[in-house]
Amino acid sequence: MNKKYLNVELYFWLLFLISSLIFIFFPQIDLYISNLFYDGKTFPANKTWYEELFYYSVKPIIITLALSSLAIFLYNFFKKKNILNINAKVILYLLLVLGIAPGLIVNATLKENWGRARPAQTINFGGDKEFTPAFIPSNQDGYSFSSGHAAAAFSLLGFALLAKNRRKIWITLALTFGILVSLARVSAGGHFFSDVVTSFFIVYIFTYIFYMLILKEQKDSK
Repeated sequence: MNKKYLNVELYFWLLFLISSLIFIFFPQIDLYISNLFYDGKTFPANKTWYEELFYYSVKPIIITLALSSLAIFLYNFFKKKNILNINAKVILYLLLVLGIAPGLIVNATLKENWGRARPAQTINFGGDKEFTPAFIPSNQDGYSFSSGHAAAAFSLLGFALLAKNRRKIWITLALTFGILVSLARVSAGGHFFSDVVTSFFIVYIFTYIFYMLILKEQKDSK
């Protein structure tokens, strides 16, 4: 059986819960993974072409896709066309996908209030701030939990779900981009592993919830 709750598979909710508990009760996992990219003095991947490529590419890609979708919607509306089936519901869906998960939940709520120090800021990796586990509010005035860049990158899933043809390929590409951005942030000491994993789950879950609520008449092509 493949039960779904709010359009998200039950096993996925359980994975999110289990992973969250693991990061809380076994925070050394974060330290171990970050240490894999630390040479004893710095994070060598920081400021490399790979890290900067994925760090700086997220915002332009999201803005380009969002503005392109809006432009097509306006053209369809005024010209009575139906290019790529982008209508008012699609625009509302994209606004919620981009605004709620990566915007309101990750950036405005978690990053601005949790205070978790980034790996490179902690004493463990040459900084002067205290390491704290994921999901535990901290007084370190950091912005590590959770990852805004990872959340924004994974939000490309929202665009991928709109594809009528080869949807699985587009979904795979969107998730792959999110993974590459996450790897860039972790390897550069900008985020812990739990930061990017949490952002992935938040974006994935809310994207599918909004898809069901707003575009439920569109059947997924398996």
